[in-house]
Order: sequence, then structure tokens, then C-alpha cells
Amino acid sequence: MYKVDIQADTKEATAIEARRNREKQRQSRIFNARFRTMGVDVVGLKSQVEERKRRENAEKQREEAFDADRIQCDKIAQMLAEEEQQRKRRLNQELVAFHQQKQQPSTRREWDIHDPAAVRKGHPARVSDDDPRCGPSSLQRFAGEDLNGATRQKLLKEQNKRDLEEQRTEREKALADRRYADTLEDKKRIELDQRALELARLEDECRKVKAMAIADFNRAQAAEVAEKQRLAQQREQDNNDAEIHNHLTSDILTENPEVAKSLVGPHRIVPYRWKGMSPEQLEAVRRTQTEQCKENQRLREEQRQWEAEWDRQRHLAARAAMAMEEQEQDFRLQLRKSLDAYNQQLADAQKANLRYLEKEVYSNAPTAQYHLQFNTSSR
Repeated sequence: MYKVDIQADTKEATAIEARRNREKQRQSRIFNARFRTMGVDVVGLKSQVEERKRRENAEKQREEAFDADRIQCDKIAQMLAEEEQQRKRRLNQELVAFHQQKQQPSTRREWDIHDPAAVRKGHPARVSDDDPRCGPSSLQRFAGEDLNGATRQKLLKEQNKRDLEEQRTEREKALADRRYADTLEDKKRIELDQRALELARLEDECRKVKAMAIADFNRAQAAEVAEKQRLAQQREQDNNDAEIHNHLTSDILTENPEVAKSLVGPHRIVPYRWKGMSPEQLEAVRRTQTEQCKENQRLREEQRQWEAEWDRQRHLAARAAMAMEEQEQDFRLQLRKSLDAYNQQLADAQKANLRYLEKEVYSNAPTAQYHLQFNTSSR
């Protein structure tokens, strides 16, 4: 290969020189403050004015179209309202015509009672010999013939049919009312159940809150009740002993009880001769009283044991609650210490980052020479 001198492309150099000249002219126009502030783009302003006029004309045409549609809708609404008024007027006229044609007062069952022209419409006492209103004394009709039986049966069937229709309608209406009432009752019951559940939940919460406060009061009340029961039992025992002693020392037991027996039967007695129970009966009563006393003592012992167990369980629950509270306090303390240590680590890391940014990253501050390189080109 031989070394050859390559001449520069004249066309490319001419294009570069032309670009440089255009750049200098552009800089002279842009960096000239007077020309830049006083120069006006007339063509751009005219195009903006024309664009605004076109928008205004389009908006005006749009508003006119909306107005035409609104007027058309108003006319249609007026026509519909007029048609509705005519329909209502026609329905009212048909209703009045129906009342006049189908519901005349003369078609009611009780019209013969309220008819003001009943006297004028009535028949005379007798029209002819074949008058059906004639009784047996007229010798025209006799008992048992029933000449109008078919008509009467037909009228009775029609009357029964109307009565059955009325009863069916009333029964359906009553069934619908009962179903509606049952529905309302079910909804009310559901609402009451929900309210009862909410009240029960609130009551349980209040009971838990008041449990500790009521404990001391319950113990005081239990002691007071126990003392009252002891005094009542003592008083009852004294009264029973006094009563037994009075019965044993009274004259009613010293007399003969045989005089109180009735002649009707050995199990019957004469009330005004009865002198008291026999020794066997008294012994049975004493045994029953003794058993009752033992049963009362057993019940009181069970009540005392139950109250003692309840107090023990309450004390255990209080101790468990105190232990849980201490554990929670220890956990919160440990959590607080760990958070403080973590926050201290974050603070140290942030301080180290700030020192690194100040000493390493932002060490080279910009100078005046750095700002002079801007605004040197029109691009």
C-alpha cells in the first residue's frame, strides 16, 4: 500500500461554514435584547386570532344546537304533559260513566230500604186473583205449593255465590295482612335479638370491669349475710325449742286423744275434740325436724365451701393478672431499649453519611469559571 494525501471534501467544509454563519446570525438575533423584546410575530398573532374566532364560532354553533335541542325537548315535555292530562281526564270521565252506568244506587241490596220512591213504586194490595201476594184467606194460593220455588232457588244460589266471593276476598285479604304482620314481627324479632346480643356484650364488658371492685364488697356482704343467717337460725332454733316445750307442757297433750276419733272412719277426727298428735306422730315430726336441721347444716357447709373456692379462684386470677402485667411491662421495657439502640444506630449512620457527603462528594465547590460556560450558544 502507498501513502496518498487525501484532500478535504470541499462540499462538506462549505456546509460547515454555512452552519457556523447561521449560528452567528441566530446568536446576534437572540442575544440582542432590544430586538428580542420589540420583535412581534404578526403571522403567529393572526393565526391565533383566526383560531380564537373559529373556536368562538364553533362554541356559538354548539350553543345554538343545544338551544334547539332544549326547545325541542321542552315541546316534547309539554306534549307529554298534555297527553297525560288528557289521559287522566279521560280516565276520570270513564270512571264517572262507569259509576253512573254500573254502580247505580238502585243496584244495591239495601236500595229497597232507602228508595225515596218506594211508595210510588209499590203495588196495590191486590192486582188480580192470580196475585202471588194473596194469602191463604184469599183462596188463590195455598201453603206448600211454592210456585216461585225455581226463581227463589236461583236467587238464593246467586246470593250464596256473591257471599262466597266476598268471604274469599276477605279471607285472602286477611291472609295477606297476616303474612305482612308476620314479616314485620320477624324483622322486629331479629332487631330485638341483635339489640339483646349487643346489650349482653356490653353487660359482659361492664361485668369484667366491675369484677375487681365488687370482690371486696361481696366478701363484706357474705360476712354480713352469714352473721344474719346465724342469728336467724339461732332465733328459729330458740323459737322451735320454746314451741316444743310449750306443746310438751300444755294440757292438750295430757288428755286422751281417743275422744277425737270420728265414727265415720278410723282416719277421720272430730276437729273440736282433737287434743293433739300422738307420741308416734310427734316422734315423726321430731325426726323430720332433725333431718331438716342436718340438711340445712349440710347446705350451709356447701355454701361456705363454694364461697371459699370462689374467693380462692378470684385470688388466683388476680395474681395471674398481676404476673401478666409485670411481663407486659418487662416486654415494653425491652422493646423500648431495642428501639433506642436502633434509633442510635440510625443517627450514627446518618451522621457518617453527612460527613461523607461534606468531605468526599461535595468537596469540589463551583467557581465563577463554571458559570461562564453557560449562555454561549443559541441552542
